[in-house]
Amino acid sequence: MRRAILALAVLGVLGFVGEAANCLPPKVPVTFTYSPLPNEVVTSVSLRGSFNNWGEWPMTPNPDGTWSLTVCLEPGVYPYKFFINGRWPRDMATARGGGPVDPEADYYVDDGFGGQNAVRVVKPIFTGVAPLHDPADPAFLCVADGRLVVRLWTAAGQAEEVALVTDRGTFPMVRQARWDWGEVWRASLPEVEPLRYRFQGRAVDGSTFAFPEDPEAFFTFQGEDRFPQLSWVSRGVGYQIFPDRFYNADPENDPLALETDISRYMDPEFWVRHWLWTGEVVGGPFLSQPTDPISPLHCCHQYFGGDLRGILAKLDYLAELGVTVLYLNPVFHSGSAHGYDTFDFYRVAPRLGTEEDLRELLQAAHARGMRVIFDFVPNHVGIGFWAFQDVVARGPESPYWDWFFIWKWPFRPGDPTAYESWWALGNLPKLNTLNPEVAEYLYEVALHWLRFGFAGIRVDVPNELLNAPAFFRELRARVKAEFPEAWLVAEIWQLEPAWVKGDQFDALMNYAVGRGVLLPYAQGRMDAERAFLELSRYLGSVGENVVAMNMNLVGSHDTGRVLTDLGGGRFGEEPAPEAIQRLKLLSTLLYALPGLPMTFQGDERGILGEKELFDAHRYPILWDRVNPEIYGHYQALGRLRKDLPALTTSAMRMYTALDGVLAFFRGHQDEVLVVANNARTPGRIALPPGFWRVVGTPRVVVRELLVPPLSALILERVGG
Repeated sequence: MRRAILALAVLGVLGFVGEAANCLPPKVPVTFTYSPLPNEVVTSVSLRGSFNNWGEWPMTPNPDGTWSLTVCLEPGVYPYKFFINGRWPRDMATARGGGPVDPEADYYVDDGFGGQNAVRVVKPIFTGVAPLHDPADPAFLCVADGRLVVRLWTAAGQAEEVALVTDRGTFPMVRQARWDWGEVWRASLPEVEPLRYRFQGRAVDGSTFAFPEDPEAFFTFQGEDRFPQLSWVSRGVGYQIFPDRFYNADPENDPLALETDISRYMDPEFWVRHWLWTGEVVGGPFLSQPTDPISPLHCCHQYFGGDLRGILAKLDYLAELGVTVLYLNPVFHSGSAHGYDTFDFYRVAPRLGTEEDLRELLQAAHARGMRVIFDFVPNHVGIGFWAFQDVVARGPESPYWDWFFIWKWPFRPGDPTAYESWWALGNLPKLNTLNPEVAEYLYEVALHWLRFGFAGIRVDVPNELLNAPAFFRELRARVKAEFPEAWLVAEIWQLEPAWVKGDQFDALMNYAVGRGVLLPYAQGRMDAERAFLELSRYLGSVGENVVAMNMNLVGSHDTGRVLTDLGGGRFGEEPAPEAIQRLKLLSTLLYALPGLPMTFQGDERGILGEKELFDAHRYPILWDRVNPEIYGHYQALGRLRKDLPALTTSAMRMYTALDGVLAFFRGHQDEVLVVANNARTPGRIALPPGFWRVVGTPRVVVRELLVPPLSALILERVGG
């Protein structure tokens, strides 16, 4: 099976490389090169990135000892890594003798696993206005907020004005966003009806242009919304809960964590080793009380007793924050505190409670106007998974042998040399989703819990499934046929629009904006001008309907605490005042973006914690401790989303950026202006025409606004 998959990958590369000699516009040839260190023995190098769904494209050895590959890529920004001698470099910025693995990388981004991906920015090769429009792509044509949104890409700075010419009249378009090499023009029509349309405009040199060039040619919209937006998402406020570390309301189920832990299935030799890259052997699982010290097992096998009844007990607290959507980390039977090593997808984890507890929680959440989504892990399971245990016992005679990728048998559970596992962690055997039986099983799991009462699904590492596009197209078809309002969210860390074209997911976990733009801007590491360009590129790359459905977040169970990332201090310390200001700046921007703002449990209370200290960011909430300033700020943000309808629309338009000050509009009529300043000194911004009120104050301003340092303000238009 593995040889067949590799052969298909190689054939795909041959065709792709053959095309690279003469790339068809808008694709351009891009060459990637790996240069080994002196005396480094290299037997294989492959290119893996967002452009190939992190699949394997073998690179070719050259006479000078380098390895290279030239491919055709559309303009865009692509995270990637070289896969060298069958191993991932942890950090593409430092893994080559302390230096970059690819010196030609443009910059680096968090890979979600404690390292960094390299990023290559691919710019187009064109002249003039170079208009681009594809009505099959929601980035160019979609229905958002019940309106038909039509957009045109042009080369940056080349178009002076653009109009949408239709069989219903001519509509002026506005420049919505501008990035390094492109910009997007937008028109929004209130009627979603069949339409014939084309574009015409004037270039900066005074010449006119039309697209299509043939005056008799038109684009068409049949009047059908092929990718419906979920309005309950765009109007919502989200909160992520890591159940074991939230609140313990039922101490009687605490000992069940030890009875179901993964250690019961592993020989001592293969007991869980310290996370990912070290070989330190650690002790067995144990129960802890809040305030107990963090141990090397804190990430995964130090249990604190949080449970479903604990979430139920805190629903009113969440309602006070304006929360309308709960995202629960895995609640199914598993062998760890995090739950991503599933033992039984159809059983609630005993350490968290019973199925009746879960039903009561969902009913109580619904009564408060909250919807709940669950975490789904189709890529891998735990070694206690019933089918894997059958393989352990019966080997090739097991009917589930082909549910996994077994390399040798007999074997001891936990041995990563015996079978394919997630990131070579033997406690996480990889599922063979190419097997129709496995796929069918997983589809039914998803539907079962939606029928039970969940409102949507967050999918773990979807890019790592072997047949990801086909698998998720089928999953979407089945889910939407029965639950058209179910929210399907993919854990994708980079800006990868291919996942949200209407055939796979509704939304991404928007780390690309949260940690790729907002966090470095709030830290002061990214200037306002760069943040403007990056936000623009995001707006232009995905459909406006998707922008309104994305899960916008900065911190999660997979990252350090936001307050720590902002310089607030390490676990157990008191947060620095400047970091609190930066957190208020960052969270205001997060809540002001279109889409669902998602807060990781405890961030609203001012919790600190670094990922490097055995995942200290996952330490339980200490409910007798809270920073009132931060908590009050998050309450105000929740009210703001409710009181300002423009903040829950899909519409956003970039305004300006200068000397630390960043500003953008919200709403279909630009009725709200969001302004931020990441500098330690006040900044000034020229305001759009009209009268503007600073929300939360009676102050009305015109012409110019003085923006305090390390702050974000929201202004509402109050006059013409």
